[in-house]
Amino acid sequence: MITIKVPGRICFFGDHQDYLQLPIIAGTIDRYITLTATPIAASELRIALLDLALQKVIPLPYSEAALAPNDYFCSALHTLQAKGIRASQGYQIQIKGDLPINAGLSSSSALVVAWIRFLLAAYAPQQLFSNKEIAQLAVTTEVHNFNQPGGIMDQFTIAQGGLGYLEIASQEWQPLQPQLGPLVVAVSGIKKQTLAVLQNARSYAQEALAIIQKVHPNFNIHAATADTYAKFAHLLPQALQPYWYAAVENFRITKQAQQLLLASPAPVEPLGKLMNQHQEILRSCIQNTPDPMHKMMQAALEAGALGAKIIGSGGGGAMVALTQPKAQKQVVEAFKTAGAVDAFPVALMPPIK
Repeated sequence: MITIKVPGRICFFGDHQDYLQLPIIAGTIDRYITLTATPIAASELRIALLDLALQKVIPLPYSEAALAPNDYFCSALHTLQAKGIRASQGYQIQIKGDLPINAGLSSSSALVVAWIRFLLAAYAPQQLFSNKEIAQLAVTTEVHNFNQPGGIMDQFTIAQGGLGYLEIASQEWQPLQPQLGPLVVAVSGIKKQTLAVLQNARSYAQEALAIIQKVHPNFNIHAATADTYAKFAHLLPQALQPYWYAAVENFRITKQAQQLLLASPAPVEPLGKLMNQHQEILRSCIQNTPDPMHKMMQAALEAGALGAKIIGSGGGGAMVALTQPKAQKQVVEAFKTAGAVDAFPVALMPPIK
């Protein structure tokens, strides 16, 4: 029997930045996808998604037919076959979890990482793959094979674990001390609009950057300072200016948060203020926060949260609040009273060894 347990993730700083090759700060939490696999005599993979009451059967040996949309199970088999790893032994597989689905906690990427870890354990037990290599396999499986607009944040955070600062260009993960204080996650009950939000945010931000670099070929967004937005905004049409502001200011906020999280102990109240600044940019510039979710977060702040923001691509889904120990319970209740379908404390998990 093979058992794999993979956590969900929260992005704290840098949302909608990784596709601009800008860094993010994210961490894994104590909510999981769990996969259990038992060998069977039949030459097939029998997959039971218990939380969705869905079944899937993949005959073995797997043939590389055209991938159906979002068929991450076959996509991973395709990815690993390109590495010379082929599924042979049949398994009965059960997958379940306590990670809210389609809520911005990256349940899909957690499923992909869990599936890849299972395939490697079952069919390549003698080969050693680093967490970074597993993240790269997950990106290929979930993003590249389907030409989707997502970045690499989810896969790299989940595969490496803990709280960390991810440099997108180099794919380097810098572990940070998990000093964010008590956290509360709230599920809004509003369905996410992942692909639409990602596609718009990505294309508009990239278009703005391309226009600026056409006039100033040596411009490097990684060197952005407090006056960078104003210095170049006049080059852009009005429709692109909010996305340019978001790119520059969220990068600067992420760098400030990194420095705070390298201190010991990290100052929690300034981190909460940065989280609120980040959220306001996501709401007003990226426009990824429905009004009901904005009101839920305002209620959490009034109940004692130091900071609150939407999780993931947005357009719906979940939120996270950074609280103080004495206010955690009140923040949970404030989210629910304001309309969240669920709210619960979460803790950051340690890095995966």
